[in-house]
Amino acid sequence: MMIKEIIFYILALVITVFSIMAVSSRRLIRSATYLLFVLLATAGLYLLLDYHYLFAVQIAVYAGGIMVLFIFAILLTQKPGKNITPEPLFQRVMAILLSGTGLIFCGVIIYKNVSKVYHYVESAEIPVKEIGTTLMGTGKYEYILPFEAISIMLLACIVGAIMIARKR
Repeated sequence: MMIKEIIFYILALVITVFSIMAVSSRRLIRSATYLLFVLLATAGLYLLLDYHYLFAVQIAVYAGGIMVLFIFAILLTQKPGKNITPEPLFQRVMAILLSGTGLIFCGVIIYKNVSKVYHYVESAEIPVKEIGTTLMGTGKYEYILPFEAISIMLLACIVGAIMIARKR
């Protein structure tokens, strides 16, 4: 049990440090690389929790596919070696306040629902068929609509990046 706790704290530290570095770096490629490290450490957390399916999805989809999409979008829209100009102080303060508000909001929701989740969680890993049915189902508590909305949003991002690149 002690080794798992040490690994958890190391992964949590890696996620925290690289998350801060990803949003505070002035170079876009470095920010994307730091985000990659965050995604890989998150996959490590899934592996630590024995969620092998989520570990594989995190590596394949997020660390693989989404990061390639981000890198292509950056290379199509920006010059990779160009520094980013910092935002005005007012925008930074507002971003910090809104982020803190969102964090508190999410924390309250998680805190109020943790006891409900413990009643449904079993000690065994959830079967992949059940995960797939939940993700692609159209019934109550199934997620086909958000899944499709995210795919349309990613497609719009790609089209937008291409349009911006064509103007140059």
